[in-house]
Amino acid sequence: MIIELLLWSSIALIVAAGCYNTSLFVLSRRRIRRSRIDRRERFYIYLLACLNEEKVLSESLARITSLPGRNFMALVIDDGSDDRTSEIALAADPELVRLHRRNPPNARRGKGAALNDGVRYIRESGLLDGRAPEDVILCVVDADGRLDPHIMQSVDPYFDDPATGAVQVCVRMYNRHLGLLARMQDMEFVVYGDVFQSARRFIGSVGMGGNGQFMRLAALDTLDGDGPWSDSLTEDLDLGVRLIAKGWTNQHCTTAAVSQQAVLSLRRLVRQRSRWFQGHLQSAGLVPLILRDVPTRAALDLLYHLSSPVLILLTSLLPVSFLVALGATTVASVQVGHPLVSPMWLLGPYLLSFTTAYAYGFVYAKRERDLGLVRSVLIAHVFVLYGYIWFAAGWWGFWRMLTGQRGWLKTART
Repeated sequence: MIIELLLWSSIALIVAAGCYNTSLFVLSRRRIRRSRIDRRERFYIYLLACLNEEKVLSESLARITSLPGRNFMALVIDDGSDDRTSEIALAADPELVRLHRRNPPNARRGKGAALNDGVRYIRESGLLDGRAPEDVILCVVDADGRLDPHIMQSVDPYFDDPATGAVQVCVRMYNRHLGLLARMQDMEFVVYGDVFQSARRFIGSVGMGGNGQFMRLAALDTLDGDGPWSDSLTEDLDLGVRLIAKGWTNQHCTTAAVSQQAVLSLRRLVRQRSRWFQGHLQSAGLVPLILRDVPTRAALDLLYHLSSPVLILLTSLLPVSFLVALGATTVASVQVGHPLVSPMWLLGPYLLSFTTAYAYGFVYAKRERDLGLVRSVLIAHVFVLYGYIWFAAGWWGFWRMLTGQRGWLKTART
């Protein structure tokens, strides 16, 4: 009886979430035409919070310093590294790259703390003298982030609207050709950006990511606290919600991307996602703020988004319930001497699990035209199974939270 109840409850959750996600897919197909209305000269500052990033930092800085124009600079925030991170930053173009070192005991307290300290350094250094906060744009770039050459040309028109507080660009994996696991991560970010983020432009609930988030300094100045970023393990999610609560509009740019390194080890990937999961659990503290200060339509979507950890943990029971039910049916069939269910019964679980593969394959084929639609759909079937890693990551993150572990599980570079 309990197994059956869990099975049907999980199915009901999947169907409800599937219906909502389908509506987001339909909404994401709408296009927004954007024209320049206020061609102001803005100054861009790229923030790179780094902890032992000698393997990837050089290439990322080379991409930034080769961007067209000279209305930008990069600030490398060395968060107590014990490798060549600082040397690499000092070897870059001194006119475009600055280095800010953080030393113990203040260093290594999380990405949010490093970014906050970087903003304080910028203010105290005089780099912003004579510049209006509404015309200064800060962009968080991971140490392995590789920006498209046209990134500023694509993002800048969004800030013509004075209500725009932040813009998130697409995220891709630059090593997506190095195996199926890397390909799955690339598809994951493409689907999230081209379906969920694109739909949320019309809802008013676009979220910020940890890589490729552009923010108006004037918007960050309106946030409460010691700095824009919190000490949450998902400080980007927290920041995006608080900007919306302050009345700012978050935008999603579909025409430019930042590429990062996909994790090639399954264990490291689950470790990374467990940190994200734990950060989402921590974000439950944002619920009162959302209910109080966010418009209804955006609030409903944000609450659904923040409930995803609970949905993942509950949904993880479905495969177990299905296997138990399948095993019980098989035993009973053997006992009575004939199958108790038709083979067509398997069609239901297939449709329940893999219908989204066709939509996701269609979306991914638009980005990866060399793959073609058929191969993209086949890969999307694998992607559905790849989603099961969230079950392992979810329970790991839940356990870390129950046991009071809050350490930053940094993703190792290769």
